[in-house]
Amino acid sequence: MALLAERLNSIKPSPTIAINTLSQELKAEGRDVIGLAAGEPDFDTPQNIKDAAARAMAEGKTKYVAPAGIPELREAICDKLKTDNELDYTAAQIHVGCGGKQTIYNALFATINPGDEVIVAAPYWVSYTDITLLCEGRPVMVETKQESGFKLTPEQLEAAITPKTKWLMMNSPCNPSGAAYTADELRALGEVLLRHPHVWIMPDDMYEKIVYDDFEFSTIAQVVPELYDRTLTLNGMSKAYCMTGWRVGYAAGPLELIKAMNMISSQSTTSTSTISQWAALEALRGPQEFITEHNVIFKQRRDLVVSMLNQAEGITCATPEGAFYVYPSVAGMIGKKTPDGDILGSDEDVARYLLGSEGVAVVHGEAFGLSPHFRVSYATATEVLEEACTRIQRAAAALS
Repeated sequence: MALLAERLNSIKPSPTIAINTLSQELKAEGRDVIGLAAGEPDFDTPQNIKDAAARAMAEGKTKYVAPAGIPELREAICDKLKTDNELDYTAAQIHVGCGGKQTIYNALFATINPGDEVIVAAPYWVSYTDITLLCEGRPVMVETKQESGFKLTPEQLEAAITPKTKWLMMNSPCNPSGAAYTADELRALGEVLLRHPHVWIMPDDMYEKIVYDDFEFSTIAQVVPELYDRTLTLNGMSKAYCMTGWRVGYAAGPLELIKAMNMISSQSTTSTSTISQWAALEALRGPQEFITEHNVIFKQRRDLVVSMLNQAEGITCATPEGAFYVYPSVAGMIGKKTPDGDILGSDEDVARYLLGSEGVAVVHGEAFGLSPHFRVSYATATEVLEEACTRIQRAAAALS
């Protein structure tokens, strides 16, 4: 009898974590490697948030708490959703989990029956499809195009919906492309969804506060309130608040679904760290100015990377609206020969070439469901990004 469950055959380890781990291992071996794979800010968690965690420990707030999360944090999340997104929720409609992944897993595990379909626009965050498969659902990938801003169109959404569709997963701003939907674009998608009342919507707003060039963020239940009762809005503390390791994500949605997600947590993690939750409360209630300051730096880095990658032979890079990634096309590099005589047949070949020849670690586009591209995270020091892009230009110029 086999030890491991058959369901594991349908998934694979996270490619982004794998590439980041590989680059760290190469650095430890003494290799000159610049890692551009990690999807986390290089800024430290703000001091007031760390101080709140220390206070929580000093005050003995280190015991078990309810799976839904501490009441104070859930109330703060309700206030945030009302202030930022014009959405009304009660604390009972909030689920706090161990980062964004667990909230997605709990939601899909609570709702997916074998064969149910989940629509995902490619390029997508790598975990959307594998979590769907782990829950015995079927991911339905819809390819977007760089020319249309890597955004799902109403026509594509209409064509993808079937009687088996259970969820549409949305990510704006998007990991890996940085694309963000305007209110009008969300409204157009909402018109399609209103015609299909069996489809639920899961907007992942994790990068909500990291936007540029006067872009105004909107979430779909905000601009199409008729969809409120079948929308599960996801968010968390990882990106804007520089709290990736604290593991705090949250979801807001219909009471029946939130109760089910809480029940799943009660039999798995119980809750995320109590100390992290008190830190998250301070993050939401405390000063917010640092987010704007970080975004000024992120925008400078974005503009640098876009400009330098567009100067590399065979690479074209769109300018994203948000997040801290770019997703350049390497179509012009495919089919070319490296100095060692190897032919680049895929974007994975390109990523391996960049790592081997110049010590630059990027994540190939196939991992995100759309080739030929690669993802660069520009959440690292500006001078490091400049050096990395110089190396990429050099590697591209060396092809024949």
